[in-house]
Order: sequence, then C-alpha cells, then structure tokens
Amino acid sequence: MLRLLGEVSAGAVDLGPPRQRCVLAALAVDAGKVVPVERLVERVWGVDAAPRSRTTLHSYVSRLRRAVAGIGGLEIEHRSGGYVLTGDAVDLLRFHDLRARAREGDAIGRLSEALALWRAEALTGLDGEWVREERDRLEQERLAASNELVDARLATGEGGELVAELSARVSRHPLNERVAGQYLVALHRSGRSIDALEHYRQVRERLLAELGAEPSAALRELHQRILVADPRLTAVRTIPVVPRQLPSEPATFVGRRDELDRLDAVRTAAVSAIAGTGGIGKTSLALRWAHRHAGRFPDGQLFVDLRGFSPTEEPMTAGEALGGLLHALAVDPGRIPACTQDRSALFRSLVAGRRMVLVLDNAACTDQVVPLLPGNDECAVIITSRNRLPGLITRYAAQHLLLSELTEAEGRALLTDRLGAGRLEAEPFATDRLIAVCGGFPLALSIVAAHAQMRQGLPLATLAAELDEAVIDVLDNEEPSASLPAVLSWSLRALCPRLRDAFALLGIAPGPDIGLAAAVNLLGTTPAQARQVLRALEEASLLHQDVPGRWRMHDLVRAYATTVARDVPEPVRENASRRVLDHYVQAARVAEEVMDQICFPSPLDHVTGDVHLDPVPDDATAQAWFEAEFACLVAAQQSALDQRRYAVTWLLAWHLHTFMVRRGLTHARLTTWRLAAEAAGHLDDPAVLANTERMTGVAHISLGHHEIAVEHLHRALAMAEHCDDTVHLAGVHYSLGVAWGQQDPRQALTHARHALVLYRAVEEPRWEARALAQMGWHAAALGQLDAARGYSRLALARHRRHGFRTGEAAVLTCLGLIAHRRGHYEESARHYEESIAVVRELGHLLGLADGLERLGHTLVALGRHSCAEAVWREALGIYLHRGMKAETERVHHLLTR
Repeated sequence: MLRLLGEVSAGAVDLGPPRQRCVLAALAVDAGKVVPVERLVERVWGVDAAPRSRTTLHSYVSRLRRAVAGIGGLEIEHRSGGYVLTGDAVDLLRFHDLRARAREGDAIGRLSEALALWRAEALTGLDGEWVREERDRLEQERLAASNELVDARLATGEGGELVAELSARVSRHPLNERVAGQYLVALHRSGRSIDALEHYRQVRERLLAELGAEPSAALRELHQRILVADPRLTAVRTIPVVPRQLPSEPATFVGRRDELDRLDAVRTAAVSAIAGTGGIGKTSLALRWAHRHAGRFPDGQLFVDLRGFSPTEEPMTAGEALGGLLHALAVDPGRIPACTQDRSALFRSLVAGRRMVLVLDNAACTDQVVPLLPGNDECAVIITSRNRLPGLITRYAAQHLLLSELTEAEGRALLTDRLGAGRLEAEPFATDRLIAVCGGFPLALSIVAAHAQMRQGLPLATLAAELDEAVIDVLDNEEPSASLPAVLSWSLRALCPRLRDAFALLGIAPGPDIGLAAAVNLLGTTPAQARQVLRALEEASLLHQDVPGRWRMHDLVRAYATTVARDVPEPVRENASRRVLDHYVQAARVAEEVMDQICFPSPLDHVTGDVHLDPVPDDATAQAWFEAEFACLVAAQQSALDQRRYAVTWLLAWHLHTFMVRRGLTHARLTTWRLAAEAAGHLDDPAVLANTERMTGVAHISLGHHEIAVEHLHRALAMAEHCDDTVHLAGVHYSLGVAWGQQDPRQALTHARHALVLYRAVEEPRWEARALAQMGWHAAALGQLDAARGYSRLALARHRRHGFRTGEAAVLTCLGLIAHRRGHYEESARHYEESIAVVRELGHLLGLADGLERLGHTLVALGRHSCAEAVWREALGIYLHRGMKAETERVHHLLTR
C-alpha cells in the first residue's frame, strides 16, 4: 500500500529521491483527480520554481510510472494538461472511504480502522512549504476523525473509558471546544461532575485570556446541563441516518473524460450547471461524478428530480422540493415550515457545516433552483437542465458545462458495451452507419442498441436501412423515456407557441445551419426579434452556435423539428419557405455583383418580395458571405427545385458561378447547373435554355471534359443565334474560346475575335476587355508575342479602369507568361507576383495555384531554385486540397525531377 499517513513509501519499491517522492505525494493526495502540471511544480518546488522544473517533473513522472506499476493497480496517466494517479492502493483514499462509510453504520469499527492507517505523522520523510501545509491539513482530518470516533463511543453510552484518552487530548488542544465538550461528558458519566465543572471554568478562563471570547453557546449549554444533572447526558443517543439518495450509476457510461475532469478541477465545493439537449446524457454525467466522489461527501448525498421537462407533470416548485429535502434530513413533518423562504432557511441550517453533494436534476429555471442552494462551502451542487440557466451563472458564478455529442469512438464504445464487439465486427459498414446516423446522441445510440438486443436475429444492416428511411420513427417508442421524439417534445412543452413554431420552421430551412439575415426572412420578423428567438432556442439547448452568428441543430433534433413542422399551418410553412429562398437569391445576386462588377446580366427576371439583406460593402465581405452560406445555397437550390420554384433554382446556379470559379469548386459547378437544367426545362424561355447549355459547357471545361463542353456550347450557339441575343451570343463565343484554348489556340482566337466584335457592337467596354484578355492568351499560345502583349495591356488598362480585380489578375498572369517567353525573366516575375497578390486578396485559389506554378518556372530561369521549390509546394498543396489529380502530378514531377 502507498502510505501517505506516514512515510511516503511502497514497501520494497524504490520511489527515488525526496522530490520524486514528493511528486507522488502531490498526486496521491488528489488520487483520482487531474492535478495540473503547474500545481505539481508549485507543490514540489514552490512558487519560485526554476523553468527547468517542468522538464524534471516529466522525468520524475516517467520513473514513478515504472516504480508504481506493480503496486495494487496504481497508474499515473497524463490528461488535459496534468497528471492523475488512479488505483486503490492509497491509504488516504482508504481513510476517506472508511470515514464516509462510518456514517452508514458500524461507525466505531470503521473509524477505528481508518485511524489505524495513521502509522506516524503524515508525509514524513518529505519537506517543503506545500508538504508542511498538507501535513497540517491531514492532521486536522485525523483529529476530526478521532473526534467522530469519540462521538460514536459516547453515543453508545461510554464515558469513564474515554477519560484518560480525552485528558491527553485536551492537553494537546486546550482551545478546541469540541474536545472540551467530549471531555466534560466523559467526566460527568464517570461520576466526576465536579471535575467536569472545574475543567469548564479553566477552559472559559483560557478562552477569555487568549482569545477574548466566551465559550460557544453549545459548550455553555452543556455546562448548564451538567449543573442540573440533565438525565439526557447519560442516555444513549442514536446516530441519525445519513441520506443516500443517488440513483444507481448509468449501466453504460462512456467517454466524457474532459467533462469529468472539468468537474474534478474545482477543488472546493461549488455549483456546477450541466446543460444540453434532452437525451444528451446530462443526468448520467451528474450521477457518474457524484458516485465517483461520494467519499468526499460523508454527510450524505441528496437527489431531486425537479421535473423541469416532464411529459405529464408540471415543474416541481421550490417549496415542494425543499419539503422532500427536509424529509430526507429526518425533519419531523410537523416541524417543516409552510413558507418556502422558511423551508430554505431551515434546509441551509441543517446542512451548515456538513459535507454533502446535492444533485438537482432536470431544472426548469434559475428561480426554481436558487432556494435549494446550501449556504456553505462544504456542499457541492450539481444541476442539470435543458436550459442554460444564465441567471445561475451570473449571480452565483456557477461553473457552466454545455454537454455536446459523444465522439465517434465513444459512440462505438457504447454500442460495443451493449452489443458486444463480435456483433459489430461482423457488420463493420452497418455499424459505421448506425453510429453516423445517431450522431453521438447517447439516447439515440441506446435506443438503437435496445432494438438490436430485442431483435437478436435482425442484421445491423437492416436496422441501419430503417434508420436511413425513417430515423424518427425508429427512435420512437411507446415508453416515453425510451423515445427520442418524446424526450425532445418535453423541451417544446416549456416553450411558448411562437417559439415552438420558430423551432419547426428552422427545422425545415435549407442547409445545415442558418445566419441571422436568413432567419429574419424565414421567420418574417425584425432582426432584433429573430435574434431573441434564436437566443431563446439556444438557451433551451435546441440550437447551438458552432460558429458565432450561425445557428445549427443536431441532425436528429432537425429530423424531429421536421415532424413538428407538419403541425404548422401549410400557408405559414409555404410563406416562410418562399421568404427564405427569395432571400438567398437576392443576397447571392448582391454578393456576386460586388465580386464581379462586369458579370453577364441574367436572362431571367424574377420578382421577389421585400427581403431583408445584410450590407455587402466590399469584395472580402461578399466572399465571406458565400463561404458561410455556400452549403445553405446548395441546399436552397435543391429545395427550390423540390418546391417547383424553377426560377429560384436556376438563378441560384447563375449567381453562384463567380464564387465557385474563385474557389475552384469544379464538381459543385456541374452539379448546380444540372439542377438548373432540370428547372430550365420547365421555364420555357429560349434565352434561359441557351445560357443553361453555355454554363453547363463552361462547367465541363473546368473539369477537362473538352468534347462534352464543346457539344453543349455549340447547342448554346445555335440557340443564341436563333434568339438574336447579341450579348449572350458573344458570351458563347467567349466560352468556346476558353474551351478550345488548350486544344486549338487558332480556333480559340477566332472565337475570341467574334466575341470582341459582338461586344463592340453593343458598346460594352467592360465585356470587350474580357475578350481582349482572352485574345492575349491565345495569341501568346500561337507565338504571336507582340500582338499578345498589345491585347493584354489594353485589357489590363480597361479592367483597372472598371475595378475588375479578377480580370486584372488574369491579364497580369498572361503578361508574365509573355515576358517569360521573351526571356525577360525579371519582368515576368514582377507580373506574376502582382497577379498572385491580387488573387490572394480575392481568395481565388485556382488562380493562385496557377500563378504560383508559372512563377516557379520563371524563378528557375533566374537561378532562384529554393524560391521556386517554395512556390511549387504551395501550389501543390492547393491542387491536393482540391483533388486535382493531373495538376498535382504535374507539380509533383517538377519538385522531384
């Protein structure tokens, strides 16, 4: 056994030099709890520890791990910035456990056994400021246990047998009134009442002389009872039963190590508020922690279900809860006050000075909890609630712990505990799907496990398919506590109708999350009202913010919200959907126009209602908006198509184009235009059909599908000619120039010239600049460097005049290529670097990678090989991230040749 209540040793095990043993002592006094590295260093080396102390500490821990490995299962683990000693072979833990269990019965035997563990002064063989303070603290614990043993013996009627022992003790602790009172009772019971009264006189005089204070009321009362020979002093007293109300620990508990460590980290008793969605495991965590630390609270454990979110009952009042707590503390029913305030005062009086843990489960609000809080620091309070209880955190500095989902590994461990590793290993793909669909929700995982246990012959693949088809139906059950929809519904009971409807509408909003502006349009409110709704649902743990300003539902909560939405009147749902889709179209249009001031006009007019939009003052804001909303915009396009809002479906593809080009989202471009093509078939508009063919062709160009791209573009050309649409006809020629650029520069240049002529015909210099820029590229490819330079300089001037930054970057790249081919490498590098600076600013990843790759060749020509390697490595990273195989292989070859 590792002895702390004496010399720190382990029998024949060598624990090393004093400071190394002090490290073990510093861990052992908090065995089972994480001790931060900083605290360990301070305990062993003091507050002025040298910087190298941390290194020495890690060395000591490494040696101690090997030394204690054979001692009763002891282990030293590294966790969350510190170390923890686990195992039972620590006599201090045994001492605490015996002392706690003495409250349950056999107090004399257990306290005697606990005190027998003290073989000498605590922590002998060690020195230092912390050791001295800890030794004093442990000595106070030993004295308290000794006093408890005397109380237990006095309670059985002993008296004279204790006189000698207590006489020695009062000599060592002359001002300890508890010891003095025990000695008075022992003298009185042994027939020495006169000696008892004389000792009281001596204690009183010493207290007055040394402290200037009279004896306590309790000691004065005992003195009076001895004077009148109160018969109750000789009666045998019964030890009250200590409440042990904690329900059993959860049968299957996995993970939550960080959360348990956070609760452990509070050394003094405190209020901890665990918040989270229904079914996320709040009660399980609270009970796990309370059971694990029951030994710290020998005066009892109290538990109250406050019914804050109950399927059938109203939340328990504070007065009702206090009545139950007072009953648990053996208060006679006739003595329990009627007034809540008086009950609260009596409860605080009864637990004053006692070390207890109080679990207040399922709280509805702060006001329900406050009257139940003890007034002393010896009691720990763990509160669970679906609400975040901000008042409790603000007014009482409660530790806030928001419980999130289990990790994938933890979810797998839960299913393994319930179903066995063999069954999961037999169907690995089905197991992965079950874990993914449950999304780390402990209740959902437990329901799935129950299905698999009750239906032994059911393949897990079948169960996974059922979940995919109707997840909420599978997670439903006639027993409310085993039904995820039922458990989530209890959260809605606490909401007003307005918030319930908002929850339902947010569940059917397109995309994985939602920003404030979209929520304003979805809910049909003002920004202030929408923010208030979102905050209320967040405090109810039905929404959360992974990213500030964006609210998200867990997938299972969203699935439940869609079932709730069926109860919302259909016109309300339809209007909400229309508003949010119109918002996405209009917001995308505004953002794209900021990013590309010379974008082609849409061939489709679409009138929307009055929508709320956030301002988009510059390119960076526009791009950040697209980044944040992209997943929602993609989902909105599919939602619009499902609702037969074909114009919205098409326009979302149109307005996403510039952003997707910049970010290199080549596959996404093709997907959005395939959906747009399906919508275009219903719009019966030749211009829309022509542009759909053109943009689909452009998407295929970005994927390297030359033949398919040209096929779409020639269909677009025929349609545009038939429509007599000069602008869009020019656009098709421009796109054909892009398509033929890598295959046949001469044909590409012909199409670019057609585009230039058509743009000049409509007197649009901004689009004319684009055609000139393309002609520069094709002329360069044909070796016509002077012509290429002329086209490019003219295009650059016009792009800069109109503030078209994307076009400016592309032309600078072309000028860099032309200069390189002319052998003007310094000029080439300067053009490339200018272009790279612009595309970095714009976030145009593919343009950046292309510019970096080209710059690398010029740097090699200049003999700057290390610089070339650096820019190629950056380009390689972009290509790898975008999954561009051919480009990745090309740059990788450049780096390895």
